[in-house]
Amino acid sequence: MSKKLSPTVFYQALIKNKVEYFCGVPDSSLSSFGAYLEDHGAESHDIAVNEGSAIALAIGYHIASANVPLVYMQNSGLGNAINPLTSLVDPLVLGIPMILLIGWRGKPGVKDEPQHSKQGSITIDLLKSLGIPHKLLNSDNVKATKQVNQAVEDTIKTKRPFALLVHDGTFETFKMSSSVVTKYRLTREEAIQSIVDNLTNQDVVVVTTGKAIRELFEHRDKKQQGHRQDLLIVGGMGHASAIAYGIAKQKPKHNIFVIDGDGSVLMHMGSLPFIGSNGLKNFYHIVINNGSHESVGGQPTIAGVIDLPAIAKSSGYTQTFSLSKRGDIAKTIRFIKKLAGPVFVEINVGGRARLDLMRPTIHPSKNKETFMKFLAMD
Repeated sequence: MSKKLSPTVFYQALIKNKVEYFCGVPDSSLSSFGAYLEDHGAESHDIAVNEGSAIALAIGYHIASANVPLVYMQNSGLGNAINPLTSLVDPLVLGIPMILLIGWRGKPGVKDEPQHSKQGSITIDLLKSLGIPHKLLNSDNVKATKQVNQAVEDTIKTKRPFALLVHDGTFETFKMSSSVVTKYRLTREEAIQSIVDNLTNQDVVVVTTGKAIRELFEHRDKKQQGHRQDLLIVGGMGHASAIAYGIAKQKPKHNIFVIDGDGSVLMHMGSLPFIGSNGLKNFYHIVINNGSHESVGGQPTIAGVIDLPAIAKSSGYTQTFSLSKRGDIAKTIRFIKKLAGPVFVEINVGGRARLDLMRPTIHPSKNKETFMKFLAMD
């Protein structure tokens, strides 16, 4: 049996180097370390809404403390982080030392989902272009500790970030002592089933990345409905609503339903006032809120303690609703189709996704082509 890195040993190595502040966006490759931070990080750990914001949090921490922060993310999140990394963190500007802990999805030669292929293949080149040195984090406790020592020494000396790349399976399993628990019995899968069962074959569905795609795809498959009216946004977390806006503006005869998640809508919340202020009558925004980043480890989001419908209302959405019962979903979907949008519906859910969920059997490019043919029929 191959060795795996203990989250405890890794955390202690960081603390011994005075790396005492942690922030970022959860990733499945880093889920064990993220779980450890949830149990042990307390006030020294912040889950950010997106990777760019995490970099900003780290900048503020360093300026106030003079200490080195750690920012964690999936390599796809480097896209969100590039702006603050180049325009603020770089030695040519502020010169901020920090450790970047990056889950490396889509590594060349390793089978992964299509949305990770491009980012995985360019991750090393991107870090080189940014002038950020990197090491592949070793799964051996002693070797990983030495890497932490070297990374901290380098980032302090050069006043630039140092990246530690992490393969899936590097960390040994660590489970949070307490997971996000809501009072709602309704599951996301049940909510999605109720939504699509009350749509017509002319209604368009744009669904955000994560388990929601798999639940929608499997339900359509079981009912032999086909997938031509569904656009599966397998990557680009947080952008489903803006993509749907672009579709809705060009296709006013179609009702456009966005199935979004709480983590997704938080990641790029600026889309809410943009959508609300532009007043598309055929736009229906449904956010399924379980208060967690379920697909990558179950870490909490702030959506469990804020009023998303109130934010949508103040952003210009014409009507807002908050639901938590399956029976209310069918009635609400039928009702809002009579209203002029943009309409915002929050569906509060609990529970966890099934472990045996099927994955989409069509490539994203094929899904796009079929979907475009469907739109072109009107």
